[in-house]
Amino acid sequence: MTEIKIYPVTMLGTNCVYIVDQATGKAAVADPGGRSGSLIEQIKNDGGRLEYVLLTHGHYDHIGYAKQLADMFGARIVTGEHNDIFLSDTGLNLYEKHQLSLPVFSADIKLADGEKLMLGETEITYLYTPGHTSGCGIFLFDDVMLSGDLLFCESYGRTDLPTGDDCKMISSMKRVKELEGDYRVIPGHGELTTLSHERKYNPLMSRL
Repeated sequence: MTEIKIYPVTMLGTNCVYIVDQATGKAAVADPGGRSGSLIEQIKNDGGRLEYVLLTHGHYDHIGYAKQLADMFGARIVTGEHNDIFLSDTGLNLYEKHQLSLPVFSADIKLADGEKLMLGETEITYLYTPGHTSGCGIFLFDDVMLSGDLLFCESYGRTDLPTGDDCKMISSMKRVKELEGDYRVIPGHGELTTLSHERKYNPLMSRL
């Protein structure tokens, strides 16, 4: 089982998620798009046992502080194998568009679709879910889904940015809808929701 805290970062209110495996105290952070002093202080107070920095996709508001945070605590950066190119391409990650600077980096662990990762005693599953970008994926553990910019509360990710694809978005949303059981969904931005709620009320998912 895990304990979760959310630290909103960036002007876009990215949900940066701090995950602690309760059995071992080992921790991960998902989508640190910007610096959070409160998050850094919490990690230090918990013993600095940050194992992984998880990235759902490669846009600047999700990766902006990933390299710095990983270096600070000796953590490994984890993302999907199709997303790694976004971490160093300023056109794809939108740093160029917003005239921002980005430290070029690469993931330490590149996961294939369906591959699993252990955080202490917590099993984390990665699913490849392109649509918002060609590199997007989600992370599943316990009853939690980190959906990135695929699935929002009664909404879904835009597809008009580089490598976005409407058909792939539909396929990914259908795949997520058909997952067994229910999940607490922590999207990349905005309020939390549940998969059961989205199956009924999401304007795209409910039609699939």
